[in-house]
Amino acid sequence: MSTPRKSEPPSPHADWAFFLDVDGTLINLADTPQAVCVDAALLDLIGRLHRASGGAVALVSGRMISDLQSRLGALTLPLAGQHGLERRDAAGRLWMHAAPPAAKYAIKESLAPLLARHPGLMLEDKGLTLALHYRLAPVMASNVHRIMHRLVSQLGHGLELQRGKRVVEIKPAGIDKGTAVAEYLAEPPFRGRRAVFIGDDLNDEHGFAEVNRLGGVSIKVGRGASCALFRLKDVASVRRWLAAALKETP
Repeated sequence: MSTPRKSEPPSPHADWAFFLDVDGTLINLADTPQAVCVDAALLDLIGRLHRASGGAVALVSGRMISDLQSRLGALTLPLAGQHGLERRDAAGRLWMHAAPPAAKYAIKESLAPLLARHPGLMLEDKGLTLALHYRLAPVMASNVHRIMHRLVSQLGHGLELQRGKRVVEIKPAGIDKGTAVAEYLAEPPFRGRRAVFIGDDLNDEHGFAEVNRLGGVSIKVGRGASCALFRLKDVASVRRWLAAALKETP
């Protein structure tokens, strides 16, 4: 990973393919995943961009698809959840790339004493992945990373760690946000378009790398080393940049 050499991304165009992370990119982070707020202005923006681009907008998130859809209300669009392990395409078909690994249950059971001792920790079972959040207990960071690494090493054949902002996640290996982007780009209406990926976290680096490989536009939100080529300051900047793509449409 390296720090982007450029800052402001080029002006967006509605005929591009837009792949967007959610938490920390389109909405501000909250203390818990359940506490985030998806506002009406964002839903309007994403809906208008989806229509203007001919449907070439997908949300690519660590959240479950069911969680994402519950927050989108009536808005229906392509969604990749759990870092690409589940994916709904533009035709509405659902693709599942893995089954819940048997090791997940052993890991979850092993974490129970830790969670009982430290109520500031939160374990999120997404079905295909386990995410241990320590946003409310930041002093536990090194312990959380060490314990999760040990559990994957001992019990998690075929699993890997995915690190994020005050969260460590255990997931099936080999599928990520980059593979989700590649799958979308092989299908209409994304095929043949210039790809854009916007994200803010370590789990977005796979998406950045895939878009860079294809000569697209990779945008890191906020600070931190990244392979993304461009940078936007915060959620508000992301929304303004996406809105610019609508200026060329009626």
